[in-house]
Amino acid sequence: MNSSDRTPADLLRSALAADPARPLVTFYDDATGERVELSVATFANWVAKTANLLQGDLAAEPGDRLALLLPAHWQSAVWLLACSSVGVVADVQGDPAAADLVVTGPDTLERARACRGERVALALRPLGGRFPQAPEGFADYAVEVPSQGDRFAPFAPVDADAPALAVGGMELTGAQLVARAREDAGALGLVPGSRLLTGRTYDTWDGLSAGLFAPLAAGGSVVLCRHLGQLDADGLAQRTESERVTNTAV
Repeated sequence: MNSSDRTPADLLRSALAADPARPLVTFYDDATGERVELSVATFANWVAKTANLLQGDLAAEPGDRLALLLPAHWQSAVWLLACSSVGVVADVQGDPAAADLVVTGPDTLERARACRGERVALALRPLGGRFPQAPEGFADYAVEVPSQGDRFAPFAPVDADAPALAVGGMELTGAQLVARAREDAGALGLVPGSRLLTGRTYDTWDGLSAGLFAPLAAGGSVVLCRHLGQLDADGLAQRTESERVTNTAV
């Protein structure tokens, strides 16, 4: 990746320029049997659409705080990069009452109602499916995002030295996040082309780093597994082989 990259959105742009066709996020949910694979180009398209929704329809501005109440999931990864693209602080599992807007999964809808700003809900169904009926008081992400533009340009430049991520009582600027992700990539032994399998949750820095930021910083990809504990040893060995896994962080 480019040494000049200073935000997660910069890392994604560099990955897109280098090899848009390679896998970036391969997601498994071992409770449902779901598998989704997104190339760099497909992931970047989802990020662009989501960033346009965030900046346009939801009127989010740089410095706004978004409470991200989502599990380890490919759509969560999309929202993290969309926030970086706009300059919004992604407050992972943060307090909705203290946030400017909230993005929630189906299991945290009641908690999310504490947000007095815009509210977006994700059904987290296979293939990005919508709710059978949108929860009252929430925009259904799967309904709102498809019509958004495929290219994104921020209204204002994103400051790499402004807060970008809050998780587990820690707050990082975009530049600090990228630096830590690069350090973690080295500690995990990641190099360009590495495939990291992880079952870590997205409510800690270690989980976010292994599940997205470190592979992205290294020019690698992630096999992100939700409910990995439901997979037996033989199943894990088969997945490791079939997905050409080179590194693990479980």
